[in-house]
Amino acid sequence: MRKTQRGITFIGWMFLLVPIAIVAYAGLRLAPVYMNYGKIARAMEQTAQEARTTDPANIIRASLEKRLDIEGIEFPNARDFTIRRDGQAWVMEIEYEDGSPLLSNVSINAKFNKSVRLGRAPE
Repeated sequence: MRKTQRGITFIGWMFLLVPIAIVAYAGLRLAPVYMNYGKIARAMEQTAQEARTTDPANIIRASLEKRLDIEGIEFPNARDFTIRRDGQAWVMEIEYEDGSPLLSNVSINAKFNKSVRLGRAPE
């Protein structure tokens, strides 16, 4: 009676586990980048809720700068945000790239773009 080998070999496990490990490592390296984006989006939303349509752009930028400072966000800074008029309301936008090194000379980049409409009616 002849016995046949059943199951997966060591090389088979390597072919399965190496790609999973690389994707997991990339996810770990990108987690802080996306957490930073979440803080930026939250700061923008809070600034949008607080701002009024009659506020000048420098007041809005100062409010945003305070929120970024409280959150501990160093990149991007308040000067990287675009604040422009759109009819009666203000629009605050940010477009930036952030990344993280993966292996020696290989890195992962993520591109972010967020826009919020600011201002509530004056009381």
